[in-house]
Amino acid sequence: MLPLHTSVLPKRTPYANYLLIAANIVIFAVSYGPYQIGRSIEPLRPWAQQFMLDPEFPYIWQFVTYAFLHGGIMHLVGNMFFLYIFGNNVNDKLGNIGYLCFYLASAVFSGIGHTLLSPASVLGASGAVAAVTGAYLVLLPNSLITVVYWFFFIGTVEIRALYFIAFKLIFWDNIFAADPRQGIAYSAHLAGYAFGIAAILGLLSQGLIETDFNDLWTMLRQWNRRHQFRDVVADGYDPHKESGRKTVFARVQTTPAPSSEQRQQILDLRSRISQTMNNHLAAEAAALYLELLKLDSTQILPRHLQLDIANQLMSEGKWQTSAEAYQKFLSQYSNYEYTEQVHLMLGLLYARYLNRPQEALAHLNQAVDRLADPGQKALCQQEITRLKNS
Repeated sequence: MLPLHTSVLPKRTPYANYLLIAANIVIFAVSYGPYQIGRSIEPLRPWAQQFMLDPEFPYIWQFVTYAFLHGGIMHLVGNMFFLYIFGNNVNDKLGNIGYLCFYLASAVFSGIGHTLLSPASVLGASGAVAAVTGAYLVLLPNSLITVVYWFFFIGTVEIRALYFIAFKLIFWDNIFAADPRQGIAYSAHLAGYAFGIAAILGLLSQGLIETDFNDLWTMLRQWNRRHQFRDVVADGYDPHKESGRKTVFARVQTTPAPSSEQRQQILDLRSRISQTMNNHLAAEAAALYLELLKLDSTQILPRHLQLDIANQLMSEGKWQTSAEAYQKFLSQYSNYEYTEQVHLMLGLLYARYLNRPQEALAHLNQAVDRLADPGQKALCQQEITRLKNS
């Protein structure tokens, strides 16, 4: 299986990634020159041998220089292809300087991992590229990767980045099907993936990277909140008794009462939404929610489901519907402990996608003083300033 392209295009030109690709190509052109010594064939020209990473006697510069050397044209093409596929979006998220620093740090940590676990000399960008791929997994876990496959026939399929990278690239290629006899630096790959994932999660958790609320860090936080919610429910908590319910009932009473057949359809849809979301099929659950609204536009789901559905609709680009789902959440569950997060989401939706600046400011102003995350607080304040000056 080979990735062809991703569903997310970078917003800005990824100059740093193009520079790295060009640097690897140029260095390959001047350093590659296989020659035979005894029974072995060395891939590099004699002067370039010193820049490989030798775990037995490593020099400090080798932890960077080895990542710009390659042992053959296919070695170079494979690494640069993956760097192009995944690096452009990571470059877009980190900025040019941040991305260059991240890439060089990835080469160093991949080299350290290889040195600790293997005595063989190593060259190639694959450890650093693995870190970039791990960073992509964290930043864009739900993006779709178009993959070409071949078995008895050739075809393409779209797979979420989270599953393709975690299962195919990390587990299958570097753990389950790893063959030490092939001379592949699996230890450098795994060290790269570990560094890329850990580093980006750390930056997101500290608010040093702007989040769009679709990254792996947000998914983990939402999972933790759902877990806490289920624990509370197990102790007897009933979300339907939260304050604000009477207001919703008053609104419902002004609409025609659904027929008995519609009521049954509504109950069935609510049950299917819950089951589907529990099976981690968020897109399918969101589609069922839209069917529910066609039957009764006043329907509101239990707290954790309503928020998850709103998040999913936003990730799918259904801005108006997601905004309405968030509004319903606020009207129903006003005592939610992270209400400021929902206000921030609504503010960004109204400001950036729905062109409703006054409503955006109202929600952002409610969020800005209560946000604890420094990155989110800065993002909120920046959007408020932009709206006031526009």
